[in-house]
Amino acid sequence: MQVPTMAQMAANGQSPEVLFWVGCAGSFDQRAQKITKAFVTILHKVGINYAILGKEEMCNGDPARRAGNEFMFQMMAYQNIQILNGYGIKKIVTACPHCFNIFKNEYPELGGNYEVIHHATFLQQLIDEGKITMVGGGTFKGKKITYHDSCYLGRANNIYEAPRKVLEALDVSLIEMKRCKSNGLCCGAGGAQMFKEEEKGDIRINIERTNEAIATGANVIAAACPFCNTMLTDGVKNSNKEDDVQVMDIAELVAASMQ
Repeated sequence: MQVPTMAQMAANGQSPEVLFWVGCAGSFDQRAQKITKAFVTILHKVGINYAILGKEEMCNGDPARRAGNEFMFQMMAYQNIQILNGYGIKKIVTACPHCFNIFKNEYPELGGNYEVIHHATFLQQLIDEGKITMVGGGTFKGKKITYHDSCYLGRANNIYEAPRKVLEALDVSLIEMKRCKSNGLCCGAGGAQMFKEEEKGDIRINIERTNEAIATGANVIAAACPFCNTMLTDGVKNSNKEDDVQVMDIAELVAASMQ
């Protein structure tokens, strides 16, 4: 895929409308790379003037801070801020709620002030503006879909409607889990839990959450976070439901249904 980098654009004296922050998962995790590709496909089709940092992009430091390593977080953050400010970045879009939350709420106190948009909100805006049009009787028309609220998107930033409006535009049957929106259940990966062994308990959180999603009878579990996607996919595999239930990011759903 031909993806422009900030270095290339700056060399040509250009600056993009938005910087797409790919994030660690979207860069290195094989499953999340598909989400990145789907989102880039949408950006190309719609004609958005964007760029990525490419090799200059570091981790934003969210897992380090959540795990208690404040020193490492600040080192990473200052390095990122220097690069972003050096390019004069004003607007960042990302498909990861962890990246979104830390840029929006925690970077300003360190001198990183940007307009930060999560891809759920960005996709909703493009649909509202008529820039994204779905194929009549799209790929997922009439399919039962349940949406899992990411903690950093939902409870931390009150973004509940945008991803649901994106799903409604696909003409699907949206079924809510009993625990949803402000009462949603974590997938089990937030707060750096993704990178540590779980403590003793009766059931893994991701399995409990996946069971709730499967109980709705949905064909697709929609997520808007690469961490949630991994945890729910593992839960579906654990339940031996891989043939019946797909776990997909909203960007993948939109990319597959666009004209």
